[in-house]
Amino acid sequence: MQASMYNALFGALTQEHRLANIANNLANVNTTGYKRESLAFKDVFVRFGHNMLDPIAALNEESLLPVPDEMAQIRIALSHIDFSQGSLQKTGNPLDVALHGEGFFKVRTPQGVFYTRNGNFHLTPEGQLVNSQNYPVLGNDGEINLEPGGQVYIAPNGQITVNDEGVGLLQVVNFANPQVLEKVGQNLFRIRDGAQAVEEPAENVSVISGYLEGANVNVVQEMVSMIETHRLFEAYQKVMRTTQEADRKLIREVAAAR
Repeated sequence: MQASMYNALFGALTQEHRLANIANNLANVNTTGYKRESLAFKDVFVRFGHNMLDPIAALNEESLLPVPDEMAQIRIALSHIDFSQGSLQKTGNPLDVALHGEGFFKVRTPQGVFYTRNGNFHLTPEGQLVNSQNYPVLGNDGEINLEPGGQVYIAPNGQITVNDEGVGLLQVVNFANPQVLEKVGQNLFRIRDGAQAVEEPAENVSVISGYLEGANVNVVQEMVSMIETHRLFEAYQKVMRTTQEADRKLIREVAAAR
């Protein structure tokens, strides 16, 4: 089989992953606090193919064929989360809070402490402050409990007051390199396994009550990327068909010569 068939196959596989990534970004364009993802690709020399680790394993538990030791071509290098600021959307609800600047809220889940930019909080009947999945929101002193029915105000530094009485402080943290975080679904992040990451108090960030942060997805940009990806995939398909036809022609001519 000609090398062009492998070149086109690997190119089509990368575009398949890219298309799935773009579709996920577009599906979450209205998700509060969503951060878009992008994929990076790399090409490697054939002579290094047998020493190459499979980068797809970082995205899927099951590797896709062809495996790297068959041929080294273009492959996914990494998935990058864009943590740039999303637009702020006014809700008027004092328990809705948005972060303007770098940082994350902390919530406690059955799987441990996770991080989020989604400040769509509410109170349980018992007065506990929770997020949209009913996970407790953490303050500097642990879980936050408020008096139901009181007048709540959240200051830009995260200080929570009920009826003009301070009751807690939202814990907003950051990391020197936010790329140590990975998505776990439900708009939550966790520290990647094996990553050396230390929480640090978020600086130059404001907690804005009555607002939610929108997704940082540019719809026009994603649609243009989707069109480009479709055209590239079709081009790779054409290369594979042309290569297959050339192989068949060669086989027929060799057979006829004998």
